[in-house]
Amino acid sequence: MWIDTHCHLDAAEFDPDRDAVAARAAAADVRLIVIPSVDVAGFASVRACAHRHGGAYALGIHPLAVPRAQAQDIATLRRAAQAAREDPRFVAIGEIGLDGAPGAPDPATQEWFYREQLQVARDLGLPVILHVRRTADRLLYHLRRTPVAGGIAHAFNASPVQAQGFLDLGFRLGFGGASTYDGSLRIRRFAAQLPESAIVLETDAPDIPPQWLRDGGTVGRNEPAELPRIGAIIASLRGVSPEHLARACSANALAALPRLAPLLPWRLVPPLAPPTTPFSPA
Repeated sequence: MWIDTHCHLDAAEFDPDRDAVAARAAAADVRLIVIPSVDVAGFASVRACAHRHGGAYALGIHPLAVPRAQAQDIATLRRAAQAAREDPRFVAIGEIGLDGAPGAPDPATQEWFYREQLQVARDLGLPVILHVRRTADRLLYHLRRTPVAGGIAHAFNASPVQAQGFLDLGFRLGFGGASTYDGSLRIRRFAAQLPESAIVLETDAPDIPPQWLRDGGTVGRNEPAELPRIGAIIASLRGVSPEHLARACSANALAALPRLAPLLPWRLVPPLAPPTTPFSPA
């Protein structure tokens, strides 16, 4: 059984065939898909998508969405998250975080929304799903000042010291299609060498397509049915079977997002405890 811990199944790219996409995922043994929102306008759609397709969802404001966000959206998020706590498919605050890529929104505005959303998560005792792009140190800075109930650092690509910083705060690190690129040496090294208890799997579909969807001069749409093949490559990097990795990463997803537990189709072994020794890649 595979769990896709990060998939934007509500995205417009899936409008023509969303039901077929979900059916292909189920046929590939991807039994649970976590769907994070990106803005308040999408709160209803991620909830509806999760309920229609037997998945889970998170509510939050993405850092790239802050130019169209309003300060009062934080109050909207708080009300929506409080109401959603009665919904077993609601599992986290996310996707939130910071983006440091060229052309990203004003950093100060991003940090204000990030801090406010961390406070919502802390007040409600919820984990968070983090967007991490060239911003790991600032993310950690605010997490240490507003501790939350762990979560997932999605699409992780930072330094070993930063990786350990997230692990020390109870986070798991998300790996997906970028792990299949021969040129992604640092990501592949992390995927191979991190403690088994640190890793969760994701697609970020329709984005970050694996290598086989980038070959031939065109880039294909990613979807959750690709997760087992992505997982098989990560398993090969780690020297374990795909079945072993799927089981371990599913247990890790449950540890990161405990509200997933009632949604699982069968009971998993208890998740591994977080590593007690610092991560140090070879």
